[in-house]
Amino acid sequence: MHGAPSYEIFGAYFPLSLISGLVGFVAALIAHRIFVSTGYAQVVPFQLFVCMAIGVMVAALFWLAGTGHLL
Repeated sequence: MHGAPSYEIFGAYFPLSLISGLVGFVAALIAHRIFVSTGYAQVVPFQLFVCMAIGVMVAALFWLAGTGHLL
């Protein structure tokens, strides 16, 4: 039985789920900034949910790639 997938960063082991959550959060922030800078913030309805969905998708893809289940 294997433990949770983890990576060593600066001498400490971080679980992949925590790193995936941070990557997803950053992706949602980047998506929001892109919407604001291009003017799509005025066009896209429910922007909070759209950015949150983008963040969840990126986090899930990052987690699947990190565990080797993507391909």
